[in-house]
Amino acid sequence: MFTGIIEEQGRVTAVEPSGDGVRLTVQGPLAVSDAAQGDSIAVSGVCLTVVDQGADWFTADVMRQTLDMTSLAGVAPGRAVNLERALATHTRLGGHIVQGHVDGTGTVLEVRPGAQWRVLRISLPADLAPLVVDKGSITVDGVSLTVSAVSPAPSATSTETATSADDQWFEVSLIPETLEVTTLGERAAGDLVNLETDILARHVQRLLAFTRPTDTEGGSR
Repeated sequence: MFTGIIEEQGRVTAVEPSGDGVRLTVQGPLAVSDAAQGDSIAVSGVCLTVVDQGADWFTADVMRQTLDMTSLAGVAPGRAVNLERALATHTRLGGHIVQGHVDGTGTVLEVRPGAQWRVLRISLPADLAPLVVDKGSITVDGVSLTVSAVSPAPSATSTETATSADDQWFEVSLIPETLEVTTLGERAAGDLVNLETDILARHVQRLLAFTRPTDTEGGSR
C-alpha cells in the first residue's frame, strides 16, 4: 500500500532479460535505506518487490504482464523514475490509497504552463474513463493527484460537448513542488504515463456489474 507521495527520484541503472520479463536495477538511496528483501517499492507507480539491494540500489523482477500494461516496457538504463516505499502504519496518509497496481497507460496530450503551476492533459483508455471524476483522485506515474478537469461522457446530450469513448481525457494541475520532486516536471506531449484509478471507484464498478435490473413485478429478469 502506498500514498502517492513521492519520496525521491531514482534512476534505472541496469535492465537484464529474465525469462519473459526483465530484472531492473534502480538507484535510490532513500528507498533502500530501510528496505529488506521482499519489501515493496513503487517505481513510477508500479509496485515491485526487492530481490536484491546494496547501499544505494535495489533490484526487482518485472513480469511480462506488468511490461504489457505499464510504461516500464522498453525501459532502459538512465531513465528517471518516481520512488515511494510502502506505507508505514504510523505515518500520515498525505495522498490517497494507492496500491501500485497500474490499470493502464495514458498519453500526455498537452502541457500548458501557468504562472505558478503546469497543467497536463492526459488521454484515458475507454475502460478507465468511467472511473475518473472531476476533483477525484488519480495516480500518474506513482504520483497522487487531484483531477482538475475531465472530458464529457460519450452519452452527453449536447453535440458540442459530447466526446467518443476513444477520445476521453483528464487534466491535472501540478504545483511547483510536484514539478520539482517528481518526473512529471519532465513530461511532454506524446509521453506515456502509468495510470491507477481510485480503488473505491473500481469496487463500485465491480458491484454494479453484478446488479441485475428487475421487472415491473419486482422479480429478476
